[in-house]
Amino acid sequence: MLLTAGVTVAQQAPIFTQHAYSYAYSNPGFIGMSEGINILGLYRQQWAGFTDEDGNKVAPMTILVSGDSPIKVLHGGIGLSVVQDNIGFEKNTNVNLGYAFHVDLGNSTLSIGVTGGLLNRKADFSKYKPINESDPLLSGLGEESRMMFDMSAGIFWKMPESLYIGISATNLLQSTSRALSETNESSASFITDRTFYFQAGYPFQFNALPNISFEPSVELLTNFSAVQFNASFRATYKNIFSLGVNYRHKESVGFMVGIAIKDFVIGYAYDLNIMGLGVPGSHEIALNYCFKLDFDKTPKDYRSVRYL
Repeated sequence: MLLTAGVTVAQQAPIFTQHAYSYAYSNPGFIGMSEGINILGLYRQQWAGFTDEDGNKVAPMTILVSGDSPIKVLHGGIGLSVVQDNIGFEKNTNVNLGYAFHVDLGNSTLSIGVTGGLLNRKADFSKYKPINESDPLLSGLGEESRMMFDMSAGIFWKMPESLYIGISATNLLQSTSRALSETNESSASFITDRTFYFQAGYPFQFNALPNISFEPSVELLTNFSAVQFNASFRATYKNIFSLGVNYRHKESVGFMVGIAIKDFVIGYAYDLNIMGLGVPGSHEIALNYCFKLDFDKTPKDYRSVRYL
């Protein structure tokens, strides 16, 4: 499942149903674009309860903790994220530190960001069952761990309370570790997975429904070996209660619910799989807090298209 081309071990980037919360992680250009210090905790248990034939819990599990804030003197923002992603017998821990430069375009803001980070990738090859017991890629391998450095970059454009578009790439260097084992006959090694993202959304309201806001959004990511596509629609009542649905192409339909208590937001999502393989559903919990900062901003004139 993890060995490819006889030389590398790679894994797809983690993906979230409530992807709108995780933009600062997947797109460095979003760093500092919130109204203040933004703290996010996100837990995803994919295919909850799924086990292999030996009863081992091998379902993907991802934990994301991130924080970012605008920094006026830096003309942008800074951000930090920590991600632990487990799948099968592999565990990946990624720590990223980033900066984004914000450009005021009058009626919108353009942000260009970059992050650098360390990825610790660990796998227990002794638990894999190769079809060929003498497979040279697995012979002599036990639990292996390597540390690698990589970088990500992104651009995010946003109109106030309106359209936003983001384009980014993670693991740009596609770093490769040294050989996993000195005694192994192969040159198998770990490699980071370069992934490209496209994100867009359009919050709006109708004059006839002043208490309800709507936000359709899309996210597409690909490593050119596989493509994932999310399309979401969320409705929020008085900026407090929200309901939404997310469609992941040929994989799942997700149902989202959220509640905001002042600047603290709790979100939950459940994915109903549509793959027809008897795979269990997935659970996702998001906790988001934004400590708003009072900046002395110069008044701007812009035309909002939020109201239709």
